Amino acid sequence: MPRRIAALLTTVATILGILLVLPASSASAADCASAWSSSAVYTGGMTASYNSHNWLAKWWTQNERPGSADVWSDQGACGSGGGGSTPAPSGFVVSEAQFNQMFPSRNSFYTYSGLTAALSAYPAFATTGSDTVKKQEAAAFLANVSHETGGLVYIVEQNTANYSHYCDWSQWYGCPAGQSAYYGRGPIQLSWNFNYKAAGDALGIDLLNNPWLVQNDAAVAWKTGLWYWMTQSGPGTMTPHNAMVNGAGFGETIRSINGSIECNGGNPAQVQSRIDRYNAFVQILGTTPGNNLSC
Repeated sequence: MPRRIAALLTTVATILGILLVLPASSASAADCASAWSSSAVYTGGMTASYNSHNWLAKWWTQNERPGSADVWSDQGACGSGGGGSTPAPSGFVVSEAQFNQMFPSRNSFYTYSGLTAALSAYPAFATTGSDTVKKQEAAAFLANVSHETGGLVYIVEQNTANYSHYCDWSQWYGCPAGQSAYYGRGPIQLSWNFNYKAAGDALGIDLLNNPWLVQNDAAVAWKTGLWYWMTQSGPGTMTPHNAMVNGAGFGETIRSINGSIECNGGNPAQVQSRIDRYNAFVQILGTTPGNNLSC
């Protein structure tokens, strides 16, 4: 009898073990990364989704479709896993069509997918407050980066004579990438070794030693823009994000980005250029600009 009971318990335990294992094998697929874009540049370690699968880039690639090129490694099903095209990135108040309308002549480097991939670094961006405030913040950020880059045309600072000026040797970490390596790059034109250090530390990316990532990786470029927008007050008294969500107005975002040169009558033409872009972008998003547009 004891042997029969033991055998029965063993059988029951085996069945329970199978039942416990089965749910794990049928778990839902992973979340999909940002959708693959033929115009986007991907470097080794970056991910994209295509045909309901996540794909990992092994090295630099552009316009090589996942599943048809050795550069991509299949990371398995994502989302529903049911095949078909990958859903477009969702949750951002600016659609891809609106983004294209804002930047009809942009450099192909500045992809919409790169922007949406960067949003996870700062989840509060354009998700705080009412729908109007969310759209106003998105429009304010994009208007300022449009001004900084000539409509998302320029990836790097155009005045090469300035390149050697952005190394502050008084910082203990120096300029390991070289005296002239920390020139303006990306949507916010990140410059100076200490800003590359601070942004890299915040984002978990070694930008101090490899500042070129900002001009070679669209998602990294957009992340540096969001880093400044969300965490830095510059010559102002608040971050651009706080200026928009707390009702200080678009003018205070200008002050936080370049206020020491443009605000208080410093360069009214430049201020107006930013305001004009902002007004155009809120109109595209179907909302109003709010108050306090100038500085």
